[in-house]
Order: sequence, then C-alpha cells, then structure tokens
Amino acid sequence: MLMFLVGLVLFIGIHLLRALAPAARQGMIDSMGANAFRGLYSVVTIASFCLLVYGFGEARLDTGILYEPPVFLRHLTLLLMLVAMIVLVAGFLPTGYIALYTKHPQVLSVKIWAFAHLLANGETAQVILFAAFLAWGVVMRISLKRRERSGEITPKVFQSARYDLFAVVGGLLIYGLFVMKLHTWLIGVSVM
Repeated sequence: MLMFLVGLVLFIGIHLLRALAPAARQGMIDSMGANAFRGLYSVVTIASFCLLVYGFGEARLDTGILYEPPVFLRHLTLLLMLVAMIVLVAGFLPTGYIALYTKHPQVLSVKIWAFAHLLANGETAQVILFAAFLAWGVVMRISLKRRERSGEITPKVFQSARYDLFAVVGGLLIYGLFVMKLHTWLIGVSVM
C-alpha cells in the first residue's frame, strides 16, 4: 500500500505543481532551465506513474471493500464513460461546441472518469485512486479558471461544429475498444 500511496502522491503532486506552487515551479525553471525542468518533470512523472501502477496492483491484494455498489451503478458508469471518452477526444481537437462549453475538456474527462469509477468500485485502493483523481480534477479546474481570469490562459475560440462530430465518432470508437478488449487487456478487469 505504501508504494501505491507514494506513487499517487508524487504523480498527483507533480501535476498540481503549477496550480498550487507556481512561484516554486517558475523558480525551478529559472534556476535549472526550461529543458532541464521538462526532463526532470518527465522523469518524475514516469517514475511516479510506474510506482502508482505497480503499487496499485499490490494494494488491491491487501485492502478490503469499503462499500458494495448496486449493480445499476455499473450501467451508469458505462454511460458516463461514453461521455468521458467523447469529451476527452474533443479536448485534443480544434474547438467545437463540446470543447467550447466544457472549457477544459481533458480535465472534465478525468473528473467524469474518476466519478464514474467511484460509482462502480468500492474496494479501498480503488476508492483512494479515483477520489484522488477526482480531487485533482476539481483543483485543476479552479486553477485553470483563475488563470483564465488573470489572462494567463486565453479562452477557446469556436472553430467548427464538425470537430464535435469527430469527437463523437472518435469517442465512440475508443469507448468500443475499451469495452470490447482494452480495459481487460490494460487493467485486467472485464467491463462486462
């Protein structure tokens, strides 16, 4: 469990550096240079992700069940994950209505993913993982909103509704792949 928690804290922490400690982050960039900072950031991200994944697998063997979700919540999770995939894809495309109105689609996608998985999973390590990512998403959204108000981030400008169509088609494809095989292959748990 310790390896999982260390990996989770490091992974979430490095991804909250700009939101919670922008001056410290800028100080590191100024003292070591932008390229060295990016290299260090990448190494810490990869190492913490590996700790998180390995530690999560180990923690699942040791921790118990906090709650047993009702079966209907699994169906709701499937529906929410479809929305999460569409919103995620919209975040990587030029701005359509989905990206415009969700403001920060990738962050929203992580929040939907985490919330959906909290509905369907009651095992302790899973609850800790998904609650941490949901909290990260909330903090990031607040931070991004503040950065937008200060002018550090420029708001998205609508480009075309066709990108919404691409987001829906791409999200459906990725969702279908995850439901049919990828979730089982990557996570070791069948969706169905």
